[in-house]
Amino acid sequence: MLNQSTHSSVANSTSSRFRHGPRLRITSVRSATHNSLGGPEATIQRCTQHKRQNLLDHCPVHARPELKRDCQRIVFAANGMEARGAYKEVLEKWQQVCPPVARSLEEGGSELLTFYAFPKALWKSIRTTNVIECINREFRRRTKTQASFSTEAAGLTLLYGLVAFGQIQFRRIDGWKAMRQLAAHEVAA
Repeated sequence: MLNQSTHSSVANSTSSRFRHGPRLRITSVRSATHNSLGGPEATIQRCTQHKRQNLLDHCPVHARPELKRDCQRIVFAANGMEARGAYKEVLEKWQQVCPPVARSLEEGGSELLTFYAFPKALWKSIRTTNVIECINREFRRRTKTQASFSTEAAGLTLLYGLVAFGQIQFRRIDGWKAMRQLAAHEVAA
């Protein structure tokens, strides 16, 4: 678990390597450090899979299939306008059916729909934290025999070594060509 000072040091380090700092932060939870990573201009995308699971946890068992369908209407809409309309309808519906579900959905708000502002080829990669979670899971699997690391630097060194020697492999994210074009367009602007 990263603390506030670690979040700040990562944000400063990342911002110093990029012209304007990160433009997008994909996160699974809202936290006290929510806006510390990425700077004030970073756009936030909440993980739709984590939010759906959170909504299901608040929902009575008999209504879960209906809630899953409603979540799919929002996340798999054809465009951002359709998604916002579905979001509004689903929110109003669940305020009547199960208020805790509606409160949880409302807490995610428009940050669940940020991915619609990007090229469609990137939607699948942006709307969840799956890519980074695969790396985290593999790192934990490789290090579970370690009781702890003496310093944060020791953990980072081990992670670097695992990646450098191919023990952990990054997969190319879906829509990587669109991301290149987006970056080139930003540099030109």
